[in-house]
Amino acid sequence: MTFPNPASTSPKLSRRQLLAASAAVVVSFSAAACTAQRTAEGPTPVPASRAPQPAASDPWRPAVHLTAEKNWLNDPNGLVYHDGTYHAFYQYNPRGNSWGNMSWGHSTSTDLVHWEQQPVAMEASAEEEIFSGCIVMDTNNASGLGSAENPPMVALYTSAYGNNGALPKGAQAQSVAFSLDKGATWQKYKGNPVLNLSPTNNNFRDPKVTWYEPGRYWVMTTVVADAQVVKMFKSTDLLRWDFLSDFSGAGAQGGLWEVPELVQMDVDGSTAKKWVMLLSINPGGIAGGSGMQYFVGEFDGTRFVAEDAAAPDAPLHESQWLDHGADYYAANSISGAPGGKPVLLGWMGNWDYAQHVPTTPWRGSMAIPRELKLVRGEKRLELRSAIAAAAVDALGRSGEVKSKNLTVSSSLEDLGNDFRSRTQLIDVEMDLASAREAGVVLRSSADGQAGLRISYTRESRTLKVDRSRAGTTNFSEKFSPYHEVSLPDSGGSDQKVHLRILLDSSSVEVFAQDGSAVISDTFFPEWDTTGSSVFSTDGDTDFVVTSRIL
Repeated sequence: MTFPNPASTSPKLSRRQLLAASAAVVVSFSAAACTAQRTAEGPTPVPASRAPQPAASDPWRPAVHLTAEKNWLNDPNGLVYHDGTYHAFYQYNPRGNSWGNMSWGHSTSTDLVHWEQQPVAMEASAEEEIFSGCIVMDTNNASGLGSAENPPMVALYTSAYGNNGALPKGAQAQSVAFSLDKGATWQKYKGNPVLNLSPTNNNFRDPKVTWYEPGRYWVMTTVVADAQVVKMFKSTDLLRWDFLSDFSGAGAQGGLWEVPELVQMDVDGSTAKKWVMLLSINPGGIAGGSGMQYFVGEFDGTRFVAEDAAAPDAPLHESQWLDHGADYYAANSISGAPGGKPVLLGWMGNWDYAQHVPTTPWRGSMAIPRELKLVRGEKRLELRSAIAAAAVDALGRSGEVKSKNLTVSSSLEDLGNDFRSRTQLIDVEMDLASAREAGVVLRSSADGQAGLRISYTRESRTLKVDRSRAGTTNFSEKFSPYHEVSLPDSGGSDQKVHLRILLDSSSVEVFAQDGSAVISDTFFPEWDTTGSSVFSTDGDTDFVVTSRIL
């Protein structure tokens, strides 16, 4: 289906142009270099494999986050839970360690922590790259692509056309593929593309599908990325789509809008429900470069109306952000995930420097899956984030728990050998009895001066993650040294702070005050720096530190 294009011309750059300009990478294809699209009738897939563990020769490989055994990955795509298995598809380059040859990689897990990499699900060709999208279980076989006995998994994805494609080179449109064997192999729908704009557009992408129960139809959110417009469509069969409305004119506007999602959520502690629009932006994020904003409002089956949203010209801090670190992008929910709350998987990267991070033979990883709840904040409804319950359970089956209570007076104190680790899940309770600032240093040197410094300043209620002395930083001048966020007023008890910290080989995720703020950052420490310390500045701080070594 073809719909009018509201922004047929734009002076802004597409993601491909931005990447080409920033990395001076030219991606070319030839028919001989591209393998044939694998389908259910295609060759037998190679066995699944579990990624290696971190080692001195591969010091930054994650231990508890999804990454590929080798090559580049970025945005998560078809996220679906089916028959006890979580499926994560993602943007993947099967032939290199930088962005290009965009295909759908595939990994599976039963616990959201331990992943097995599957064969490439859909591979790029000279005619078409496979950009971002989603997967749903078509349980009633409304598409007719399966049967009542064997309903299909249906993928909606962006076709980015190359030479001799179905649309002119550079055009983007939405297409369908389906699987009849639980995601192992995929067939492209013969009627692709199923959704296009008129005239065609080079930045029309990122379909995500949500079931709208009152109307008994699917709602698709897409973007015209360089026009900062979310376009919504509806369908009863996932193949024929009717235009609903546009959403624009709110929040941060300083870059491409990408990977939109509309999800209905309960308001915590009440019977009310609201709709939340998740939306990535690059550049223009709160921490510089890539970021994720969101909007809370109402959806009547046709139009989404944001409530209490920041104006487009407002300062960035007035928008609502899902994460205040530099490395959380393109997160979207896992369709069918158990538990009743949205469970998100996001890419732990930033387009400012992602193509230059010093990892090999792999580049790119996912953040820990997190679940959301919607609460009433000081001025408006706000999202809270926590590590997803299934992942918490899996992490809880690892290692031994160590705990330490101590008071630190205007000094730095090493936590000792029990807390020396490259990967750990840490809970820190801090009571800044008289201190101005307090915090922890992870992956620290013997003298505690080098390392990842996580601090809280009492007067300003500022949480800060400083990675400026936490390892290798010279691979990009855009690798920002620190990120910070002001925590909400807790009604007079601002001296007490709880942090849940997930530390992996080259990343940290800090969840503060019941997930009211999160900072997710990558960093690249020396292999031998494994120390952990706590510090207090200008006064006393009482600490309770509990760690599970992973």
